[in-house]
Amino acid sequence: MKYIFIVLLAALFFSFSDKKQSGRQVSSAKRKPNFLFAIADDQSYPHASAYQSSVYKTPVFDSISSKGLLFLNAFAAAPQCSPCRAAILTGRNIWQLEEAGTHSSLFPSKFPVFTQSLEQDGYFVGFTGKPWSPGNFKASGWKQNPVGREYNERKLNRVPATGISNNDYALNFEDFLKEKPADKPFFFWFGSFEPHRDYEQGSGAASGLRKSDLRVPSFLPDNDIVQNDLLDYALEINWFDKQLGEIIRVLRASGELENTYVVITADNGMPFPSAKANLQEYGIHVPLALAGPGIVKPGRKIVDLISLIDLAPTFLDLAGVDHFPGITGESMMDLLVNDRKNNNKSNRQFVLTGRERHTHARPDNLGYPARAIRTKEFLYIHNYEPGRWPVGDPALDNQPDVAKSKDLKPIVYGYEDVDDSPTKTMLIQQADQFRFWTNLSLAKRDEDELYAIEKDPECLNNLAKDLSYKKNLLEMKLLLQSNLAKQGDPRELGNGNIFESYPRFGLMRPFPGFRERGTYNKAYGNK
Repeated sequence: MKYIFIVLLAALFFSFSDKKQSGRQVSSAKRKPNFLFAIADDQSYPHASAYQSSVYKTPVFDSISSKGLLFLNAFAAAPQCSPCRAAILTGRNIWQLEEAGTHSSLFPSKFPVFTQSLEQDGYFVGFTGKPWSPGNFKASGWKQNPVGREYNERKLNRVPATGISNNDYALNFEDFLKEKPADKPFFFWFGSFEPHRDYEQGSGAASGLRKSDLRVPSFLPDNDIVQNDLLDYALEINWFDKQLGEIIRVLRASGELENTYVVITADNGMPFPSAKANLQEYGIHVPLALAGPGIVKPGRKIVDLISLIDLAPTFLDLAGVDHFPGITGESMMDLLVNDRKNNNKSNRQFVLTGRERHTHARPDNLGYPARAIRTKEFLYIHNYEPGRWPVGDPALDNQPDVAKSKDLKPIVYGYEDVDDSPTKTMLIQQADQFRFWTNLSLAKRDEDELYAIEKDPECLNNLAKDLSYKKNLLEMKLLLQSNLAKQGDPRELGNGNIFESYPRFGLMRPFPGFRERGTYNKAYGNK
């Protein structure tokens, strides 16, 4: 879609003109804007107090959303960290990224990233915390992480709980600003390690967080084990927000805050069963807030369906930098400079998302390929290999006798695509007692899944076999297939097995078959 933006308000810092061929938005301001991009590691929507979730105490997120825009329907390109981060950087969907579309693999250097474009335009670019990761960027020809220069030297003496990183994000940002030439604008990526597991059990309650403020998602049992696990998760979200506040304090002291766009989001959903590594709502629906100079009528809540691949073209437009070829995402400039005069009808009808292999969770290092399309009314998921266990095979009855190796974890606990946690352990060990939730999160799934998302936001009731939704199912399926084919998804074009060939650089497990770390599986694809 093409947009023409005419901004006549004198209060705006920038005016934008449309160039149809490149999508470039040219700034008439004397100074280029800065960017502070904050990304949590494993945080689901609606887990911020701006979304009326009181146990998640996020005053900084709330402040940014009140001074800018609060997005109610933002979605990760994948429910996994490194594929989603690659998608953010390139503005492409994961099926357009070859190895970078699967977890803990390579990031082919042939794919341009917006951080490079900004740097080439004179921006000073760097990061603290977690950048594009996990995976091996050096083996792909990158001289540094695709995000930019690393600033991770400074450490904290104390943190509130084990499992929380001792990275002094704010001091590392201060070091970045000290190295930045005075005449250069900047893009800084704050990649929090929180709220990724592991958590110190009981740390949330010990910090004063209360179970009475919790709302346990319906796909999990509402009991003490889950409640305490969620409080520990909440503590780490609150820590992320606090560290962002410290970074903004440094930014304000530098005198650059008023000329900086602050964007806050997460790479995928919460590290619980039925969430992270799944295409259900709590795996892909993430928080998003954006504030900065020139936003029309700040404080608006945006209902439009947004994909995180839309960030790359948006950053480039705000900086007045040409779009590089291959961007699939759609710039959000229209939302920043147009309040639609009380007409909240969105032109963004759907978002696409998908997943391939997460961890080494099956024999031969195979993944669980799936794609999804989300509209306002429905979430449709297509599982290409429904015969496989969706979050990894159960524990092996007879574990192979594997010698100690830096490349192999000695034990398969089962369902390895779900992060280890008290909640997961409970669902496995007490499966008879929690049969509904265990089956929902761990059991094999049908080829097609359809959820009436407005009525069933926690994806409890698959309507794919309900005859009254047959027309909806067909419409969603055809819309997904046509868009995947248009974007060249190998899964739709008959070469989907190429994803099974891609190497994994994380630790491997003693499943039968192929398990060589960092090596292409020659039985699949053409590598």
